[in-house]
Amino acid sequence: MRVRVALVLIMLCGLAWAGNMESCASRCHEKFDRDANCQCDRRCSHHGDCCEDYEHLCTAEEDPTEPDAHLELEEAPASYLYSAPNSCQGRCQEAFDKHHPCHCNDRCQEFGNCCEDFESLCGGHEGFSHSSDTITKEELRSISEKIYKADTNKARKEDIILNSQNRISPAETPNQVDHCPEPLFTYVNEQLFSKPTYAAFINLLNNYQRATGHGEHFSAQQLEEQATFLREIMKTAVMKELYGFLHSQNRYSSEQEFVEDLKHMWFGLYSRGSEEGDSSGFEHVFSGEVKKGKVTGFHNWIRFYLQEKEGLVDYYSHIYDGPWDSYPDVLALQFNWDGYYKEVGSAFIGSSPEFEFALYSLCFIARPGKTCQLSLGGYPLAIQTYIWNKTTYGNGRRYIATAYVVSSTR
Repeated sequence: MRVRVALVLIMLCGLAWAGNMESCASRCHEKFDRDANCQCDRRCSHHGDCCEDYEHLCTAEEDPTEPDAHLELEEAPASYLYSAPNSCQGRCQEAFDKHHPCHCNDRCQEFGNCCEDFESLCGGHEGFSHSSDTITKEELRSISEKIYKADTNKARKEDIILNSQNRISPAETPNQVDHCPEPLFTYVNEQLFSKPTYAAFINLLNNYQRATGHGEHFSAQQLEEQATFLREIMKTAVMKELYGFLHSQNRYSSEQEFVEDLKHMWFGLYSRGSEEGDSSGFEHVFSGEVKKGKVTGFHNWIRFYLQEKEGLVDYYSHIYDGPWDSYPDVLALQFNWDGYYKEVGSAFIGSSPEFEFALYSLCFIARPGKTCQLSLGGYPLAIQTYIWNKTTYGNGRRYIATAYVVSSTR
């Protein structure tokens, strides 16, 4: 009898343990557990493996717009109800919110709490509305390799001389110590910048006020510069590869529809600060912003080089250097931008503007708000995107909040 009781207790304890491994109850901010079905550590939202109840159990007392400093110091957009809560219109793949009467995330079918239109609008797949539109991990790796090979506008090895100098540990990044007395870029062949996509890209960089809270107001010339950039990149093999792939996946019916969507998702204005229309995905990712005394975004090597050349950027150190022996490469670095510090900023080095624009767009469309696993030259690489949830455009479509290279993954 005692043996039976003991066995029953063991089984009950096992079931309790298994249940606990699917919840963040009593597990908030624990270390990564390979045996658990889902995670509750501070990096889980970064890796997309949080338990369903992580957000309301573990982040209730935290500022949702300030992620863990060891990630990327990006402002993850706060959850915001911008459409009818009992519909999935504009809400596919949004984070679980206990205040909503029904849900539209990956696991709502498992818990039986999906909105009635979940299947028709979300289809239970990442980034797309119907099962026929699903993009698999293998397809993402394949198209990213094709885009990588198509980037004929990238820098050659002799076009850039990089002086990466001292590498530090991730634990040292908050110290704001300049470990590198020399600039990051020793030499850049500026003939690259005369290429049409480079020239069009550079024309956009100074069209923004870097401090959030100051509304952006574009002149007719600046709006034409946006159109010129999109027009020039769409002439390249890189963007033709991307459009052809997305068209084959039933995401866009025409190139015109694709370009129009790119214009809105990247250049459409929204508000990170107190003033209306003070930010956009393009400004944040490529030009860089300052919010609450910190540099946010700023993930572009061309912008970095030009600002360093003007004496406005001071390169401090790096914590990661990619495995590629040609361009594009990847560097995760620390720097000071005219008085403001960037603790960790990852960037492609030596890539064309259309290459970065294509990969970030691909990942935002295919894996919005999640880690996107790609392959470049036979090496794995991941890109993290975040969705701006406070406002939408078109029929519930969402803007890019940020996109950047994840220098290392689990």
